Amino acid sequence: MQWYALFVRTGEEEVMRKFLETLLPYANMKILIPKRKLQERRRGKIAEVVKSLLPGYVLIKTEMDVDIYHQLKQMPGLLSILRDESELLCIPEHEIATILALTNEDDVIGFSEVYREGDRIKVWAGPMAGLEGIIDSYNHRKKRLRIRLEILGQVKKVDLGAELVEKKV
Repeated sequence: MQWYALFVRTGEEEVMRKFLETLLPYANMKILIPKRKLQERRRGKIAEVVKSLLPGYVLIKTEMDVDIYHQLKQMPGLLSILRDESELLCIPEHEIATILALTNEDDVIGFSEVYREGDRIKVWAGPMAGLEGIIDSYNHRKKRLRIRLEILGQVKKVDLGAELVEKKV
């Protein structure tokens, strides 16, 4: 079984999933429509939305034969099957494995919450490398952390870029 990419109208990926499940139930097909969870600002409020990672593409894993190929080509809403000049393109397993490792059972890639207030961190780069502290606040937009560090016996608050620290386990 190989992975193939079906090109459909953008926004109609889930419609194609339903067509594939109802019109080709015997094809022993795995369907993947990777999506990602994002935070968007709407009217001053932050809302979580789920958007397609590959808009307009549905990934399928199947044993492609002439019968399945012709039934796919007649599928409503299918624009084309990804191919080069002479044959269908198979997506390498290692590329799909990366997507599968990131997605959950709903094909959604969540966002990681790396830093939270009160987490212990260690500075690994810059002039304060090696120092340990506690996160006071985290500015998600600017990717800046305000950290309490003990320097020369006194607790000081320092602003650092998130890329300079690592979470202490």
